[in-house]
Amino acid sequence: MNNYILLVSCFVLGMLLRKSGRLPDNAPSALNGFIVNVSLPALTLVTVHQLAWDARLIGATLMAWVLFGVGLVFFWTMSRVMHLKRSTTGALMLTGSMANTSFIGLPMIESWYGPELIGVGIVADQFGSYFVLSTLGLVVAGVYSSGVRFDPKAVAKKIFTFAPFVSLLLALALVSMGYQLRLSAVGGRFRKLCLGLGFKLLLGPLAILLTYAAALRLRRPSVQVTIFEAAMGLMIGAAIVAMDNDLDPSLVTLMVGIGIPLSFLTLPGWWWLLQRIA
Repeated sequence: MNNYILLVSCFVLGMLLRKSGRLPDNAPSALNGFIVNVSLPALTLVTVHQLAWDARLIGATLMAWVLFGVGLVFFWTMSRVMHLKRSTTGALMLTGSMANTSFIGLPMIESWYGPELIGVGIVADQFGSYFVLSTLGLVVAGVYSSGVRFDPKAVAKKIFTFAPFVSLLLALALVSMGYQLRLSAVGGRFRKLCLGLGFKLLLGPLAILLTYAAALRLRRPSVQVTIFEAAMGLMIGAAIVAMDNDLDPSLVTLMVGIGIPLSFLTLPGWWWLLQRIA
């Protein structure tokens, strides 16, 4: 519950700051730059070395990579069908193909499956989601921002920083999102919003379910939790990377602002389904 209160509070704070005019219009750019270049890579470095590896958790590790790969193919195909702009395609790939496996995922696992399975979520998050974002995610952001300009040296700089900045990631990210969120823009982005959220909350998790059903036993709690993690709302770090590269920021903020609350309604449905088919 505390996580939900923090999420709403930071979103509202960002909206209030925009209305107050106390910050310059380019304030989100500065916040996003700090998050992407300092806080986000620090989070990966600080937490990964603390994890205890278990071979049975390979499925949890691979989930984010499979989800991202399926998302790339799906959104690339739909961009051709719908004639989407390059920046919109990149925004959908980053926000629609990555799950919020930590801030939303871990409390949800504890609530629906119990604290004894939190470790599955941590592995899925740190070895999966954040590694995907720090590698393939940065490549996609670079490719779709202004042509192919992936620079290994730039990526290396993003992966070395200091731990004290980790705690600032979530609050700054949510304030930045709230600052840029304009619900009045939903009307003009409705089809793209449905495309992104439809994949993230329904089709993407379904693809993971079918893949894992063919390769693993669904009765195993760790497998169920892994699929459940795939159904989480949008990854805030991926959204920040998208906005930092100017990938359709208005669509990104709508995806997060609407997608995360909507996931609270779809997740119980996924839990129910997993209980019935396991």
